[in-house]
Amino acid sequence: MTYAPFDLTGKVALVTGGNRGIGYGMAEALAASNASVAIWGRKEAANTEAVEALSKLGAGDVQAWTVDVADEQVVVDATADVVAKMGRIDTCIANAGVGFGAPSFVEMTTETWRKNMAVNLDGAFWTLRESVKHMTERAKAGDPGGSVVGVASLAGIEGAARNQAYAATKGGLPSMIRGIAVECGRYGIRANSILPGWIATDMTSMAQDSDVFSSKVITRVPIRRWGEPKDFGGMAVYLASDASLYTSGTTMIIDGGYAVF
Repeated sequence: MTYAPFDLTGKVALVTGGNRGIGYGMAEALAASNASVAIWGRKEAANTEAVEALSKLGAGDVQAWTVDVADEQVVVDATADVVAKMGRIDTCIANAGVGFGAPSFVEMTTETWRKNMAVNLDGAFWTLRESVKHMTERAKAGDPGGSVVGVASLAGIEGAARNQAYAATKGGLPSMIRGIAVECGRYGIRANSILPGWIATDMTSMAQDSDVFSSKVITRVPIRRWGEPKDFGGMAVYLASDASLYTSGTTMIIDGGYAVF
């Protein structure tokens, strides 16, 4: 018999950047576990494709919103619309991200810094704040509980040459998450971070095409391969499920063992 808490029937999960990459891998597992899934993404066509595919996997509803998380009012309005159309938000995964670097740190522009900050940290802040606001209000009305997840990166804890702006955002996100865990635990809200390693997504396409990168870096991954979006499905289901009711304030590294080698 299947371990009951991993059946997400009746739960609603919001995944930003859920139409491709890591976000899609998470949304796919959540939908297959019978959660209703709200996808946010900037590209309407990709949203439509994701909804069509995910709707075939489980018993829950799947809907998508065209959202740029770098726009505060859009995030506020979209959160309210998800609650209005899907009834509630039980899990919010702030996954949407960009990765703009520079030839060197001294050549990094303020524009590059702010482009990373706008999506990866400001956008995550607004996304998490609005979902936590909803969860807190629900808890005060007698319906406590909820799970928020910030998808950061190994770049947030390791040296990321030529990517200091990106790394700064990914180092800040787990700190935000830990603060949420401490402040909002009284409402049954738990908050956790996920730090991906080298994952084969659009963001790493140039590295994937590099024989030098593959020979110098990927061979150092103990699992001996690139990570894939589907590798994040199990963690997403766990954190959305009642199996994680006492898991909060943690930082989960999913990197094939790279960070410890």
